[in-house]
Amino acid sequence: MTLRDRLSQILKTKESSFEFSVTKKIKRTSLIPRESVVGALLPHLWSSKTSETSLLEKYFPTFGNLNKFFRYGIPYRTTPNLDGLGDAIELGLVKAVGVSNYSEKRLREAHAKLKKRGIPLASNQVNYSPIYRAPEENGVKSTCDELGITLIAYSPIAQGALTRKCTPENPPTGPRRQIYTPEFLSKLQSLLNRIKELGEKYSKTNTHVVLNWLIAQDNVVPIPGAKNAEQAAEFAGALRWRLNSEEVSELRNLATEIKPVTGFPVEKL
Repeated sequence: MTLRDRLSQILKTKESSFEFSVTKKIKRTSLIPRESVVGALLPHLWSSKTSETSLLEKYFPTFGNLNKFFRYGIPYRTTPNLDGLGDAIELGLVKAVGVSNYSEKRLREAHAKLKKRGIPLASNQVNYSPIYRAPEENGVKSTCDELGITLIAYSPIAQGALTRKCTPENPPTGPRRQIYTPEFLSKLQSLLNRIKELGEKYSKTNTHVVLNWLIAQDNVVPIPGAKNAEQAAEFAGALRWRLNSEEVSELRNLATEIKPVTGFPVEKL
């Protein structure tokens, strides 16, 4: 069955198909032409037997600029890919489109490009946690607030460092060990102790407190990785309650005393 046939069948069955809430990332879209964005989405819709995706994100706008680090020399091409996102909206294949790891400059460009077609930019997914606050410092958070773009925070619990999953005695293995060293994890203890105290106050876990802190920043949706239904239910404990403003400020102050984790510098590209 051809791509055209698949699209035709999906659109014909749109009314009878159930909705499937999912974020679909089209990776490395700097390497593919405009029409391939929809082409990459269709197999997902076909295999999941649904007519639309809730949110389609363009991942890593700066892949073509990574030659600064890796010397791939691949040209940066963002316009065709943003056009492809717009096409997916107009074809009724997605409800909303977003981007990931966009700097302030790239974010404004993408917003303006889609706005010309009457399409809102729904989200920008970036690394954001109490100990990695680059989006606050590089203008991404304020730009999201200004333009009405939801900031989706990935690695919100710092890959377990803020939940006591990793400790100075039990640091992570693999590449993460280069960031979350025993020395760094030792410096986190005062922050972790206060997070634990607040958790006891509200009958919540460390994870709940950290996620709630991010929610309290407004216009932020944290997305911790859930591998199963039990973990998803655990993360839901961050909802329907709120740290007060003094507690939010206190955790920020404690986190500020710790040298932030250095993330992959995509926000600078």
